[in-house]
Amino acid sequence: MFKAIFTNSFGVLFSRILGFIRDLLTASTLGASIYSDIFFIAFKLPNLFRRIFAEGAFTQVFIPAFARAKKKAVFSANIFLIFLSIILIITLLVNLVPELFTKAIAVGFSDSTIEIAAPYVAINFWYLPLIFAMTFLSGMLQYKNHFATTAFATALLNISLIVALLLAQEKSDSVIVYYMSFGVVIGGVLQLLVHILAIKKLGLFKIAFGGFKHVRAKSVQIKEETSKFKREFFPAMWGNSTAQVSAFLDTFLASFLLTGSISYLYYANRIFQLPLALFAIATSIALFPRVARYLKNNDETQALANLKKAFWFLAFLLTFSTIGGVILSHEITWLLFEHGAFDTNDTQNTSYVLMMYMIGLIPFGLQKLLVLWLYAKQMQGSAAKIATASLVAYVVSALALIQPLGVGGLALASTIGGFVSFILTVRVFGLKNFLDIIRSKYLIYLLFSSIVLTILLLIFKDFISAFI
Repeated sequence: MFKAIFTNSFGVLFSRILGFIRDLLTASTLGASIYSDIFFIAFKLPNLFRRIFAEGAFTQVFIPAFARAKKKAVFSANIFLIFLSIILIITLLVNLVPELFTKAIAVGFSDSTIEIAAPYVAINFWYLPLIFAMTFLSGMLQYKNHFATTAFATALLNISLIVALLLAQEKSDSVIVYYMSFGVVIGGVLQLLVHILAIKKLGLFKIAFGGFKHVRAKSVQIKEETSKFKREFFPAMWGNSTAQVSAFLDTFLASFLLTGSISYLYYANRIFQLPLALFAIATSIALFPRVARYLKNNDETQALANLKKAFWFLAFLLTFSTIGGVILSHEITWLLFEHGAFDTNDTQNTSYVLMMYMIGLIPFGLQKLLVLWLYAKQMQGSAAKIATASLVAYVVSALALIQPLGVGGLALASTIGGFVSFILTVRVFGLKNFLDIIRSKYLIYLLFSSIVLTILLLIFKDFISAFI
């Protein structure tokens, strides 16, 4: 298990380092301006669909369904064609009326700004069908306990965007955003290609693509399995979507605030997502097939034992990350982004937003681990109800906090939604199971080490403040 976790974590770390280089170049080139806001809006929509439609929900339902399927090649081909058809229809609609979709995610933008942003939205959306095809193949790779390709593939998107930014140096802001938009699409193509190569290398080419020629003839044989997949997928999709829908609403509400607010949210969220992806998501991806396999064999004891190990491993990492992120939010933002067009005021605003996000790192991360239990036990309906309650909590909090706290209030509202989601997940997971996990000597170790780390970081912060 830990080997898979470290593989995922290293891949995420490598990708995120490149991602921060990309963000550093973006901040230096565009700063927190109307054109940086426009690009983040353009990339937000396909990213939203990718996360709630193509990645988490699809993988969590596809892997158990694929394992159960008797006609694996035909079943997977049928699922792929159904979902790709839907995604292509959405993509074509976005390209036919990009202004409408741009307006839907940035109501606060003026008509002239929406007209400027619409072509970028249309280009960026072609990333979605490419990344869905990649996700489909990554599900098969995970079924074979191969995680490295998917873990490292995101780096290709960042490399593509870095090259686009370097090629666009000295050009106008509008042209830079065009380069970045095409860089997103090229990155998607590269990610898909490396997954095809991995599928071929592992001998999965026949099972991944061989079923397409038999889909029509054998569709009756997989009708029941396909229907069950659909029934499980949509609750899972909604259950996975809370954080992404919240991020979408963040952008929507931030478009009514001062210019740069969308960028502050983006840059702060990028930092917040690093420990979340590096530790929580990497651990969850590695643990899910193992827990699902134990529960399928009615071995709940071993499933809980593996979950407990992962829980404490994650609890330490997330707690230390939270303490560091809250105390050093200004210093981290200054170090990463305050260059070129990104000035001191941008650093102050971004670090304020980052602090609000980091408060929710522990509940967000641990919830991602515990919710695997629900999906492994095919409790997608419960996960969907939790997601709904979390989203309602976010919306109410965002509307209440946006006026007094501004853009930071939106980040804090997201954190409140994370706490609600965690509490409700623990309730469904079982309070007894949860208490069995936290009744451990590790709790004392965690509290003591957290106090020591807080003191050390406060001393360190006071020392380096003289240099900033």
